[in-house]
Amino acid sequence: HECPWERLAKMRELMPNVPFQMLLRGANGVGYTSYPDNAIFKFCDVAVRHGMDVFRIFDSLNYVDNMYLGIDAVGAANGVVEAAISYTGDVERDEPGYKYNLDYYLELARLLKARGIHVLAIKDMAGLLKPTGAAKLVGALRAEFPDLPIHVHTHDTAGTGVASMLAAAHAGADAVDVAIDSMSGMTSQPSMGALVAALQHTDLDTGIDLDAVAPLIDYWESARVSYAAFESGQKSGSAEVYLHEMPGGQYTNLLFQATQMGLSDRWPQVKKAYREANLLLGDIVKVTPSSKTVGDFAQFLVTNNLKPDDLKAAASHLSFPQSVVEYFQGALGIPHGGFPEPLRSDVLKAAGNPQTFEARPGAELPPIDLEALRASLQTKHGGHPIDDAQLMSAVMYPRVYDDFQAHIAKYGDVSILPTRAFIEPLEPGEEIDITIERGKHLLVKLLGVGSLDPATGSREVFFELNGFPRSVKVHDAHTDHVIVKRPKADPDNSSQVGASMPGVVVDARVKPGDAVEPGQPLVVLSAMKMETVIAAPLAATISAVHVAVGDDLQAGDLLVDLLPNEDD
Repeated sequence: HECPWERLAKMRELMPNVPFQMLLRGANGVGYTSYPDNAIFKFCDVAVRHGMDVFRIFDSLNYVDNMYLGIDAVGAANGVVEAAISYTGDVERDEPGYKYNLDYYLELARLLKARGIHVLAIKDMAGLLKPTGAAKLVGALRAEFPDLPIHVHTHDTAGTGVASMLAAAHAGADAVDVAIDSMSGMTSQPSMGALVAALQHTDLDTGIDLDAVAPLIDYWESARVSYAAFESGQKSGSAEVYLHEMPGGQYTNLLFQATQMGLSDRWPQVKKAYREANLLLGDIVKVTPSSKTVGDFAQFLVTNNLKPDDLKAAASHLSFPQSVVEYFQGALGIPHGGFPEPLRSDVLKAAGNPQTFEARPGAELPPIDLEALRASLQTKHGGHPIDDAQLMSAVMYPRVYDDFQAHIAKYGDVSILPTRAFIEPLEPGEEIDITIERGKHLLVKLLGVGSLDPATGSREVFFELNGFPRSVKVHDAHTDHVIVKRPKADPDNSSQVGASMPGVVVDARVKPGDAVEPGQPLVVLSAMKMETVIAAPLAATISAVHVAVGDDLQAGDLLVDLLPNEDD
């Protein structure tokens, strides 16, 4: 509920001489799909003008054509180009046919170096880079590129992060990523204090004073308490990451998603399915957005109780998550080693044989008319001017931007609220100090909450504002919750189409009487950023539609009744 561009500008004002770094997903910008080339160039230009310096450019499949676009866009904006090779597998495996060996990484580095990058990064998003592997990979890169700065990023999921970063440093890395001690470990980065201490009094001494770091550790430890409600519940790291290869940034998110989808008690199965989904997709590099594809696929497998062989056998008749369909379309790029067949053809057949891409997807997209979009947004959101930052937010995340503007229109700028007061309700008698701007404060004290008005579903909230009594009527969202018992689709009846995943209906594309063909979209479901298009399994006429936009469904709920064509 706050604008990242405003936050960036404020940070730049406070720290004018500290370089800022961001991630750029190549042709995917900061989103989950491919965008027209002019959108990526415009985004990078706006980011540099708002204070960004270093762009860590990567591609979720290490598809260099996608990375080239990001490299060129950042270069045109006069940013610092840090091209990142996403690490997966095990560089120490050297058997014939293994595709993620040392030669694979060296060839990627050669291609990126030839494009004119400023810094080379190794992006180990899952924490798979073991100490000996780090020494081997960084050592080989340093030997071939003696003058190219090397920056290594990892996660500490298995607990080997500090050892791996020390090995990388001794092998010639110039920089490694760490996290302040109170925010480090497990799926975060290795401990800063541990690395600093381990290098003291050596040739690689960082020069950082641990006494100076201690207050920062205390500060972030206390700040973390404010976000306790969002802790994942993890107690330790786990070496099983070497089996499922789940990125550290995804692990806690996927755990939360699984919980929201009713799969919390099946989390071990989700992790196993993540490994199976990865292999079904062709053993791919896993980083946003390809990691999202694997995660969506894993939850699909578990929700529908599908084993890999069962899925392959039925693939041409299943409604897959949209991210899986788009992956097989080539919308993310081309994975190393190509797409697995016949699974790709079967998934696309089930989806109605949509357009496929055999090269960089964005190259086939027409330029976006940015000025037309700006005018449209201005009309849509109250007529106020739309600057370049807002424009690019809408390009990258159209639905999120619309929701943000609607929230601002209703509640104003909630970013000025104290964190705890935003996350948790005030207790009667509790008072908070809200700073509107420098020298202007609001003292708000909650006095009490009235009883529910059943006619309007609202409650009157009584409070003091700078010592003066006030009250406001607030809608009680709990009154909106209605339990609906829905009929279930019979899995043995091909004329009944059910929800393959839990979710909310975001689009119902058919009505009774419509004729549909196999693979034609019927209903679109969305759950935790995962969209699933439910398609017609056969040629038929729609006899009944049992859902509407906004309905909250469980897996198996009946969506549509079909009247099959006589020929089927």
